[in-house]
Amino acid sequence: MIDSLTRHYGRLMLDIQGVKLSQGERNILTNSHVGGVILFSRNIESRQQVQMLVSAIRACKSSLLVAVDQEGGRVQRLLNGFTPLPPMQLLGDLVESDKNKGLALIREVGWLMASEVLACDVDISFAPVLDIDRSTSTIIGDRAFSDDPDVVVLCAKAFVEGMREAGMSATGKHFPGHGGIAADSHLEAPVDYRDLSELERRDLVPFREMSACLGGIMPAHITFPEIDASAVGFSSHWLQDVLREEFGFDGVIFSDDLSMKGADIVGGYVDKARHALDAGCDMILVCNNPIAATQVLEFMQDEKISMSERVGSMRALKAVSWDELERSPRRAKVVNKLGELQ
Repeated sequence: MIDSLTRHYGRLMLDIQGVKLSQGERNILTNSHVGGVILFSRNIESRQQVQMLVSAIRACKSSLLVAVDQEGGRVQRLLNGFTPLPPMQLLGDLVESDKNKGLALIREVGWLMASEVLACDVDISFAPVLDIDRSTSTIIGDRAFSDDPDVVVLCAKAFVEGMREAGMSATGKHFPGHGGIAADSHLEAPVDYRDLSELERRDLVPFREMSACLGGIMPAHITFPEIDASAVGFSSHWLQDVLREEFGFDGVIFSDDLSMKGADIVGGYVDKARHALDAGCDMILVCNNPIAATQVLEFMQDEKISMSERVGSMRALKAVSWDELERSPRRAKVVNKLGELQ
């Protein structure tokens, strides 16, 4: 739950190596510049173990934001003891065939996903995906609700409503849209040569339409040279002029993981951190590279990087227990409906 006494948060989110904290990790998490922890599959064995791990993380510093990627489909870190969630494109296709039935189920899936994550005392899942895609992108594909922006908006709004009802703030990704190119920004630095008018008709639609109902937004490690020379996550034009000023977004801007190859275009980890923060990211992610995380942390200390007042808005809004969920007729009903889709 939100710690009302904590108003300023560190701006670095990092990861940990195993299913338990090492002493070194405990020491790092107490640093004032560390504001969050993201969990990966290697950190997760079971519900009980995750709860114990999160409890240990919070014992280091109660204000830490704890996150996970629990989108559904092939991006679902919590598996053993958790409801298998379908790829969002399957739900988007259901909306196109039966709008009311599909949207009702999507809202329930948003509620279920968020409830199960919150029951482990994890604050957020980085979801939903707002990219427009069906089969163009090698990394997005069926993670997207649809290749129709209007369908994506309908689906995402329903999903976010369910998340909010459960007590979780939503994070839309990957601004301004990762679905227009095949390249995977985990492995290379994608360049999308489309112009602004095409993006405004298509990829930008969900972000514009949903800017008021999202707690967070995560930019893509993509460069759109027809619009700005800098990759989106390092671009004050994209993050300040478009997202903040034009779209009126006042939530948390999370960098995507700075260890991804798409971020390498601006230099080493300190350069990446500096550019992301200068461009307007409220919280930066440095994952899967403990040495780099330490370098970035030292940079933030040396430069006396300011704390964030926004990050706290992403803390869990409600407490949810597994006992409550397991007795819930609503959860049982949603699980049964999802079973019928398989």
